[in-house]
Amino acid sequence: MSERVEIQKTYKTYVGGAFPRSESGHYYKVVDSEGDFLANACRCTRKDFRDAVKVARSAFGGWSSRSAYNRGQILYRIGEMLENRRDQFVKELGTIGFTKEEADADINASIDRLIYYAGWTDKYQQVFGSVNPVASSHFNFSLLDPTGVVSILAPENSPLLGLVSVIAPVIAGGNVCVVHASEQYPLPAISFAEILNSSDVPGGVVNILTGIRSELVEHFSSHMDVNAIFYTDSLDKETKTMIDELASNNVKRVVKKIQRDWYEEDAESPYFIVDFQETKTTWHPVGF
Repeated sequence: MSERVEIQKTYKTYVGGAFPRSESGHYYKVVDSEGDFLANACRCTRKDFRDAVKVARSAFGGWSSRSAYNRGQILYRIGEMLENRRDQFVKELGTIGFTKEEADADINASIDRLIYYAGWTDKYQQVFGSVNPVASSHFNFSLLDPTGVVSILAPENSPLLGLVSVIAPVIAGGNVCVVHASEQYPLPAISFAEILNSSDVPGGVVNILTGIRSELVEHFSSHMDVNAIFYTDSLDKETKTMIDELASNNVKRVVKKIQRDWYEEDAESPYFIVDFQETKTTWHPVGF
């Protein structure tokens, strides 16, 4: 009997709560820490990104109108499901060079980060909103509203913890997002998408694309229906300049938080939520 040939998985994208293939049908090879072929991942294009933004925009109204308490419940549920699928992620992180201990630590930190932001969903408004003193007979309130659709360039060298750390604060505040997963290590991101798909996160709130970053960063920066772009890796001067220039076309917010160690205390903060909020001030007459 001949030796069995293992079936290598061809991973898809995650858009609108489904797993479509890239519209071009193109893929690129993903290799393990030894340089051996591991799987195929979609090589997404501008069309894939535009489709994801359209889906995200349609999901924004429903997600942003949910109660803060409910968003916290959903983030907590994602953490529960990640805990239940620990063995799968230990195996995947192991293929890219993580030891068993390092993989466990990464998964533990990812779960804890989801729970951390779940706890902030119904608290950041009280902390960062305000009742403002005014000279007239009015109440004056400053409240936070989600900014909208956020495009995210996920960290290249932290394919799980870094990914969770950039998605969680964005959706905790009622935003929706389109994420470019780590180009070199995309598999944990797609497996995380499987968790999102089977959790309570509505389709379209989180959309995850794979592909060659240099081919996609222009589109992540220039799309006119994207309200903010978020990245945490050090980029070369030309790429940073391009992002800033293209984002200025629709006054897109550019959030840069260069993070080298996702285990540090400054890798989680309620200010990460506030970075993707707009301050709305309302007046109300006293006595009405």
